[in-house]
Amino acid sequence: MRSSRRRTRVITGAVAAAGVALLVLSACSSTGGRPDGDDAGMAAGQADTPRATVAMVTHGVPGNAFWDLVQKGAETAAAKDNIELKYSADPQAPNQANLVQAAIDSDVDGIAVTLAKPEAMAPAVSRALADGIPVVGLNAGFDQWQQLGIQQYFGQDETIAGEAAGSRLQDEGARKVLCVIHEQGNISLESRCAGVRQGFQGGQVELINVNSADMPSVEAALTAKFQQDPSIDHVIALDASIALTAVESKNTAGAQAQIATFDTNAALVGAIENGDVIWAIDQQPFLQGYLAIDSLWLYLNNGNTIGGGQAVLTGPAFIDESNVDAIAEYAEAGTR
Repeated sequence: MRSSRRRTRVITGAVAAAGVALLVLSACSSTGGRPDGDDAGMAAGQADTPRATVAMVTHGVPGNAFWDLVQKGAETAAAKDNIELKYSADPQAPNQANLVQAAIDSDVDGIAVTLAKPEAMAPAVSRALADGIPVVGLNAGFDQWQQLGIQQYFGQDETIAGEAAGSRLQDEGARKVLCVIHEQGNISLESRCAGVRQGFQGGQVELINVNSADMPSVEAALTAKFQQDPSIDHVIALDASIALTAVESKNTAGAQAQIATFDTNAALVGAIENGDVIWAIDQQPFLQGYLAIDSLWLYLNNGNTIGGGQAVLTGPAFIDESNVDAIAEYAEAGTR
């Protein structure tokens, strides 16, 4: 569908084409493979609009169920919108930027991209925009997407989400909190821990960096930390897979700390149900992927943008024992 019509069209105003539910119970990370239930009852009819090709390029780690949910949301929207989706991912920013360039070179009609390391991604994004390709952002880059000239953004304000987590930890009587950053240099993760510090005024927040691409090393590092510092009474993970690993480390070390996290998956929902994890902050990754692709379809076919020039929020919301049953069946189906 890429054409001179798309290249020369200039949208000067933001048109709210669809109402978006800002806060439903939500989700951003995980462990395990791709969620089961590829259809999961989400199939819809297909649009009769011209066939288009859209690339989604993320910084997702292979095998992480959070990114499987993002991709599944994107695939669901693409199937409905008569879009050929080209999904690719690399956690290393230079490689991710190269994937964006490859999408430009393949003559795609639109690009959806995450901005975990926006400075590294800026040149590739700029080239796409200069080539007339509409670009939307999702998941990472809340504070930077507008500076890069990106058209629309779907995600959560990570600082506000962190502040909410910190405030809840304080209300629950935490004294020493360990905030686990699983990808060094990722601005979204850094913003979460910074927000936790801002919201938590009742004690100390300590940061620890681990490498989510090497989960045995994560478990070893957290086990050692629990053994070295028994004063840690709460852990806030930034990914469901890290939270589940923290539970294993806690048990190995015989620690008493409580585990909370950002983001969910089916296994994490089970951990909340059985009490291993006390709560999670959900940002709805399936919805992020879905809206990113659907918004490009709307723009390409009707000149619409969503959000009135502001980010479209998909979170945060808390999932705990009081409401986990409401999303358990969707998590099991692989859409939450």
